[in-house]
Amino acid sequence: MARVLVAMSGGVDSSVAAALLKEDGHEVTGVTMKVWDGESLPQREAHGCYGPDEDDIEDARSIARILDIPFYVFDLTAEYRAEVLDYVRHEYFSGRTPNPCVRCNRRVKLDMLVEKARDDGIEFEFVATGHYARVEQIQSSGRYVLKKARDWEKDQSYFLYALSQEQLSRAFFPLGDFTKAEVVGMAFQRQLGVAQRAESQDFIAGGYSSIMGTSAQPGLIFDRQGTMLGRHRGIPYYTIGQRKGLGISAKEALYVTEIDCAQNALIVGTKEEVYGNELICSEMNWIVLPDLEHALSVKAKIRYSHSESEAIATPLEDGRVRVVFTEPQMAITPGQAVVFYDIDTVVGGGTIEASLR
Repeated sequence: MARVLVAMSGGVDSSVAAALLKEDGHEVTGVTMKVWDGESLPQREAHGCYGPDEDDIEDARSIARILDIPFYVFDLTAEYRAEVLDYVRHEYFSGRTPNPCVRCNRRVKLDMLVEKARDDGIEFEFVATGHYARVEQIQSSGRYVLKKARDWEKDQSYFLYALSQEQLSRAFFPLGDFTKAEVVGMAFQRQLGVAQRAESQDFIAGGYSSIMGTSAQPGLIFDRQGTMLGRHRGIPYYTIGQRKGLGISAKEALYVTEIDCAQNALIVGTKEEVYGNELICSEMNWIVLPDLEHALSVKAKIRYSHSESEAIATPLEDGRVRVVFTEPQMAITPGQAVVFYDIDTVVGGGTIEASLR
């Protein structure tokens, strides 16, 4: 049996993860990170990762009490702002669409929170979360690999692709072999009191506008021929492929095809013009192999909500990767993660820099 640190959010998933680990005989310690710095936010309709977190902390504390495990709260408001909120703001103002969950998992939840616990004198060998994913070790190479959860519809491996070998070597994902319905059922059976709690629906409880402030400048919307069609309220509020909220009328549906930060302008086009065949990605993290040395056939996923598609990933001399899809993909978006799979195994992934037609 092992000493396991469990990152607890107060929700059903992390609560059941902690319960399962204790039932398996592990020495479990619960930890929660406080990330909200008290700034005013619109009232949230559902739990979010960033927003008033007092209720969430108390829910986690209550679960720890039910499970009879030690529980600690660590203040990471400054770290979260620097690593996640400032990153999100910078990316949006740069015309890119960030993925805060990927960054938070790698740099905050499974790094800074773990270090806080260690600095506080908590002894543990492994770190567990309520993510739906699995970790295995390849005996021939000794490398740790990240695999999809058994419940592919709930699978969260996309958000964990950036974890290092060191992080994967000490990671426990107790829910990886269960479906969401089974997890909710286990919460009911154990009378944890969180089985009917609403799931977190968004990164920011009060909406992205709460960290954008009032510095976003309105600008113009053009079609690809340079005709001015309307005005936008600020480029941080738009993403590639967006159709709703443009405030313009046309004979056919128009989508954001390009964000021109230099001109503070949106370029719109038809749905067909949103599709691309290739992308360039950087900030690569390889899991199955140390590095990509030659072209590799993969299934590539360009957003969490997108299906995987056949592609060829080819290394470039500067460490970036060129990805060519067999079929055109809708809304390849700079700033988002592209994750490569081999059936249920995460090969690696990176950050999309550009879409190529």
